[in-house]
Amino acid sequence: MATSERTYTDEEVEARLKKELPHWYLEGGWIRRKYKTNSWKGTLMVINTVGHLSEAAWHHPDITASYAWVEVRLMNHAAKGITDKDFSLAKKIEEVVHWQPGLEGGALEGCPKDDMRFAYIKYDKPKA
Repeated sequence: MATSERTYTDEEVEARLKKELPHWYLEGGWIRRKYKTNSWKGTLMVINTVGHLSEAAWHHPDITASYAWVEVRLMNHAAKGITDKDFSLAKKIEEVVHWQPGLEGGALEGCPKDDMRFAYIKYDKPKA
């Protein structure tokens, strides 16, 4: 039997986004994030990543895409609002899409930064 999930007020959502997911925003009842990519290849990689994570979590976003961007929108359809599921999935999407192994050190070096043939996502600039 399904249990009802707590939905957050707009003020609570905005406060959590500011603290936990600063590149996401609330609009029209959805939490949203637009990822900029370098090409269609990058757009498809982001879509597939979001699709895999969403299916594994059994919580599915709406996605809109174009040649060089992907917009992800999350809202718990069953609860008719923003719930902990939305925040949890948004955090996992953010973590995986923006993962840069070259910054961590270790055996995984990451994509070559000086050759645009391998570029696929435009990473957010670090906050000062």
